[in-house]
Amino acid sequence: MDSTRDLLIALARRYAFADLGALVSAAEIADVCEFGQRLLSLDAEDFAAEARAVPADLRRQARACHMPQTPRQQPRGALESLRPAYGLLLEVIAARWDRRELSPMIAAVHIASEYLPLLAFEPQLGHAGDPAKWPEGLSAVGSRFGVIGDRECDHTKSEQSATNRTLRVSVEPAEGWRAYFDRQHSQVAGALAVCVATCRNPCTAMDWIDPEARAGLETRARTALAFADTPLVRLRHAAPVGHGFGVPSPEEVLDAWERSRATLDKNAVGAAALKDDGFPLPGLPSLFSAIADSPIEPSRLLEGVSKHIITLLERL
Repeated sequence: MDSTRDLLIALARRYAFADLGALVSAAEIADVCEFGQRLLSLDAEDFAAEARAVPADLRRQARACHMPQTPRQQPRGALESLRPAYGLLLEVIAARWDRRELSPMIAAVHIASEYLPLLAFEPQLGHAGDPAKWPEGLSAVGSRFGVIGDRECDHTKSEQSATNRTLRVSVEPAEGWRAYFDRQHSQVAGALAVCVATCRNPCTAMDWIDPEARAGLETRARTALAFADTPLVRLRHAAPVGHGFGVPSPEEVLDAWERSRATLDKNAVGAAALKDDGFPLPGLPSLFSAIADSPIEPSRLLEGVSKHIITLLERL
């Protein structure tokens, strides 16, 4: 019995929640393992799923990373603030690195890159890109934001479609809301960054932002766009999840990150990536913090789940 329990505890310490859940017979432990696996897999739609066997503080932290599934669902989770979600992303990236699961690790980096502009905009918006709370200034007179077919707008056709949809999706049925987040919300994030940082024909869409604050936002948004084009993020295209080919080695990941840090070192925000903050990809938490204009550290959600499972196992 002790040797079996020692094996199960070792799996819990490695965050091998799926394997552990398949081996245990205790329903309570299996439920906690399922909760932990959802976190590790970044299954944000189901973070708020009922999990009575999980301590309330862990469920509360997970709900802060949850993406609402209806326009009016409360609490707003990751639409209120993306900072908890980025803390979880960092913890997942570190866990995947430790387990040498590099394909899902790069997938997590890719997810972080897609929504990074919204992290930059959060101080000005007062939320994390909630379509139910977009500022009226986005649709001010002279704004091209969400106008489909405007050739003066620097947005791509898909970005124009996404920005048009985001201005009205909060009054759509739940099915339309979920479809928007599945396919278009990340494009809105990039479109916002284009508006404030790289647009060649600026309109009035960003005039609602104070000029002094806008200068800092422009730098943060530009850096967010630059991160999405770094060698590290581009590894995603060479690491198809679920396939046994094209997965980068640890050396290739570190080399891509070093080259990425060099390309980001163009301003004070991007230079944060050069900090040695003890993370497996040194400087990544510092970079996210600089773009957010607020401290972001790896969460301890997976660690908390692991410790709770070990406590339950030790009672067997």
